[in-house]
Amino acid sequence: MADADPSVRVEEIPLGDPRIKQFVDFHWKHYRGNEHWVPQLDADLLGNRLLGMKGLLKPDHPYHKTADATHFMAFRGDEAAGRISVVVNHRFNDYYNSNYAFFGFFETVEDYAVAEALLDAARDWAKAQGAEVLRGPGEYSNATHERQACLIEGFDQDVYVEHTYNPPYYAEFIERYGFAKAMDYYAHLIDLTQPVPERLAKISEAVRAKGHIEIRSLEMSRFDEDLRIVIDIYNQAWAQNWGFLPITDWEVDALVEALKPIIDPGLCRFAYYKGEPIAVLGAFPDPNYLLQPRWKMYGDSDYTRLARLFAKRRKIPRVRLIFFGIVPGFRRLGADALLYKEVHEYALSKGYKKCDVSLLLEVNDLIIRAAEFMGGERYKTWRIWDLPL
Repeated sequence: MADADPSVRVEEIPLGDPRIKQFVDFHWKHYRGNEHWVPQLDADLLGNRLLGMKGLLKPDHPYHKTADATHFMAFRGDEAAGRISVVVNHRFNDYYNSNYAFFGFFETVEDYAVAEALLDAARDWAKAQGAEVLRGPGEYSNATHERQACLIEGFDQDVYVEHTYNPPYYAEFIERYGFAKAMDYYAHLIDLTQPVPERLAKISEAVRAKGHIEIRSLEMSRFDEDLRIVIDIYNQAWAQNWGFLPITDWEVDALVEALKPIIDPGLCRFAYYKGEPIAVLGAFPDPNYLLQPRWKMYGDSDYTRLARLFAKRRKIPRVRLIFFGIVPGFRRLGADALLYKEVHEYALSKGYKKCDVSLLLEVNDLIIRAAEFMGGERYKTWRIWDLPL
């Protein structure tokens, strides 16, 4: 590697440091005026007592009970030019008997010297922790259910909830540094105004006629119990997938907090076989449709964005399919076809027009075929890289 640019200064910002707010604020400046970028609420990262939210970047967040994390910012003079986090997720490493560190929250101006300085800092910290591989980008790490990966195709498309977004040059900078591809994720987009593909319709009707699969919608009166069924099916259905890590109780609680205000029960359905839940299809109105920045002084605070979401949440025209899984051993009964047919009919009746199906592992042929079977067309790709240490 070339010598570091002496005009770039990197500062470490450990957990609990008040400069963590500057770390978060950087992305607002970096994406100023971008028509696609949609950030998380600041409270998701910094916490907010009034909203009852614990920030992921705060020391008391449950994530840090099983992880060690730090953060770095790069400057040219007094001007912030980039940021990065690096973490050792002990729960991930214990689960895989591995020794990874992960970099995330990666943002940089279009200047390779800045990116290099940030990646140097992350690499050096990871090596000091004894890590053997540096993987990323992610949020904090690259477990399946975390926000993660670098967008490499689909820069002109809408950013759905939990999607990451970044400029095209990030991939070039990361690969120039020496990272090698570890995995790609895909997103498929379904036009809900179009009829269900004929073959899927025929299969779903045949399954319905047999009567061996029962379908029911999520029930708000038993929301917590139903969410536990979702997580149980997810943990079984995804257990063999690359990057999988079982969802913990605090992550379930975070899902409740994030999804309950916007949920449409008709978009979430369970399939039962002989009284046992064997599959789930969980789609959710996309809050990003209303949380997108307005780039006005009064339009982008957490309170304003949340007020807009609560006022108009029943008028969101697009959904993201987040949970879709079938318990192993029950994957050839046609439950997927019947679930999708019923959800599609309901979505169309309620005026939803688009459905994003993501993040799909490039190696998961079964789920990719299912997305295509439902009429989805691939429209985005994200990538994760590894760097041996």
